[in-house]
Amino acid sequence: MTLQTIDQYGTGFQIKVISALLTRKEFLVNIHDLLTDEYFSNQGHKWIIKQILDYYYKYHTTPSMEVLKVELKKLTNEVLQVSIKEQLKEAYTSSDDDLEYVENEFSNFCRNQQLKRALLNSVDLLNAGDYDSIRLLVNNALKAGQDKNLGHEYNKDTESRYREDNRSFVPTPWEHLNVLLQGGLGGGDLGIIFGNPGGGKSWSLVALGGHAVKMGYNVLHYTLELGEDYVGRRYDAFFTNQPVQNIAKHRKEIEAIVPNLPGNLIIKEFAMGKATTSMVESHIKKCIELDFKPDLVIIDYIDLLRSKRLKGERKDEVDDLYVSTKGLARELNLPVWSVSQVNRAGAKDDVIEGDKAAGSYDKMMISDFAMSLSRKRLDKTNGTGRVHIMKNRYGMDGMTFNAKIDTSTGHIDINTAEMHYEDSEPEQGFKPAGLQPNTNFDFMDKKLLSQKFFELGK
Repeated sequence: MTLQTIDQYGTGFQIKVISALLTRKEFLVNIHDLLTDEYFSNQGHKWIIKQILDYYYKYHTTPSMEVLKVELKKLTNEVLQVSIKEQLKEAYTSSDDDLEYVENEFSNFCRNQQLKRALLNSVDLLNAGDYDSIRLLVNNALKAGQDKNLGHEYNKDTESRYREDNRSFVPTPWEHLNVLLQGGLGGGDLGIIFGNPGGGKSWSLVALGGHAVKMGYNVLHYTLELGEDYVGRRYDAFFTNQPVQNIAKHRKEIEAIVPNLPGNLIIKEFAMGKATTSMVESHIKKCIELDFKPDLVIIDYIDLLRSKRLKGERKDEVDDLYVSTKGLARELNLPVWSVSQVNRAGAKDDVIEGDKAAGSYDKMMISDFAMSLSRKRLDKTNGTGRVHIMKNRYGMDGMTFNAKIDTSTGHIDINTAEMHYEDSEPEQGFKPAGLQPNTNFDFMDKKLLSQKFFELGK
């Protein structure tokens, strides 16, 4: 199996294609990533297509007749030179009556050739059993040339930047964090909660998912460590406020509450170390096809997915997983929450800061929002802990709050009356926790935000 040429369409059709590429910039912009001179057997046509592509990649527009004349003079083959002159004359004088048909037909031809190329390149991957890479190649081939959106035109789209509905988000259970996040975690955002083992990370995901469901959002919860039924019982505990260890005794209460929840929840288990981000994406799209449109995705947790990197350092594998997950969030325009471990040094700290992210500091770089749950042995006994805002792309970070954490029901209460800023005097009404976080004031004036926290804490 080899790539085809467009000879089957005839010379007249090829001239029409060249005419469209030379005179209609929008067509070239939409098809440049599909186009190659390999599709043409005529040497003159191949030369013209190559000139068009070379010029576009350098100057981002179509070459003029004057440019082509200059390049044509560089040809040493006089016979080819004369032939190209005639072809260009035909292209520039060609009728544009049926150019729309020509553009659509040629675009379909190019997409089919891209798919064929992907299948040819998949032979070795198939022998190696690398199905994820095959799926990626095929998906990219199918998507090629379909994105006709140039992006946000900054000078023209001022109004769109400030539309109230421009950013969709799902609120967290903690109003104080919603203030920091300008409403909640938004579509395309990746939020990470760091903590030590047994610190309540997975329960915090249940709190996020459960709160969203109570507010009428649809939630997809992926579990790679715990079984679907076990995670379901945790949600039962959250919704009924009954300890999970005794939840079986409260069946009647569960049956009364759960069916009447405003939102819907799907819990999907994947085998640890077997699932990939591609499998998660496929499942999300399957849910959408079956009329379950998720508003929030939860993955417990990303580090347990399998990277496309079959060999290499663990750090590179982790980076790949987080980049892929962030890409998934962006492509589907969905907020994604996950959790991650901290390193041994972080597990000993009263407050877990960003440099204690286990495996790779790049997790922090890739995420849009990151917070930590710090809980020592005494905290677990007393049901207490500390929440530290490690990173916030939408505003302030570096604050630490005391918190009450119930790991029997998933209810977490963040106390904003116990908050501390570095190198600043506490506002009236605040009780400093005696901690020293770094603060980044890039969203809101410190005093204004502090006052907002104070109002929420009343």
